[in-house]
Amino acid sequence: MINKDNLTQHISQQFNAELEEVRSHLLAMGGLVEKQVNDAVTALIEADSGLAQQVREIDDQINQMERNIDEECIRMLARRQPAASDLRLIISISKSVIDLERIGDESTKIAKRAILLSEEGEAPKGYVEIRHIGDQVRKMVQDALDAFARFDADLALAVAQHDKTVDREYKTALRELVTYMMEDPRSISRVLNVIWALRSLERIGDHARNIAELVIYLVRGTDVRHIGLTRMREEVEGKSRD
Repeated sequence: MINKDNLTQHISQQFNAELEEVRSHLLAMGGLVEKQVNDAVTALIEADSGLAQQVREIDDQINQMERNIDEECIRMLARRQPAASDLRLIISISKSVIDLERIGDESTKIAKRAILLSEEGEAPKGYVEIRHIGDQVRKMVQDALDAFARFDADLALAVAQHDKTVDREYKTALRELVTYMMEDPRSISRVLNVIWALRSLERIGDHARNIAELVIYLVRGTDVRHIGLTRMREEVEGKSRD
């Protein structure tokens, strides 16, 4: 099992430094993405087109960070030929940056919707759902990154479990908004923008879950993708008792 204590126990101090550096770069990228999600939701709710534009402008920086971290991971794989937990760490980082980049993309989509809605003026139905689901998704991203920073499989499991709640509430909100559009056709344009923003939030939750699953793989050495929450919990809790 990998943890903070055994992460740096290598003969090569240079390798230790490289592993810690690429991990810190991932967490720095995560912090920027987390802010992007927060600002995108705030821009939409507060009709702040200036803040929304800032979210869009950050996207290029996030894309560059993904490329840089990818290069670091490839370089370490080629030069160090790591095994066991070190290999899992590098693989987990290289896959997590993909999900972080996609969270950034979804945040940019929300920012675009925020600009469109701010131009239309009237706050449409669905902002309560945006705020509520947005708060949950932001917490999922934050907790997934905290789990990665602390090698915390239990917190990662909680993130994966919370994704089910977000999915359920997204579907409920979607049904209500579709019904509202049918009753008031004049609202269709505005409400569709809210629906697309909610869809992006639901996808951000999915990407946060992906990162959480990678944390469990990193810490426990078990690939928990596609196995369901019950078996995932057994893997985490069972090995916690070992």
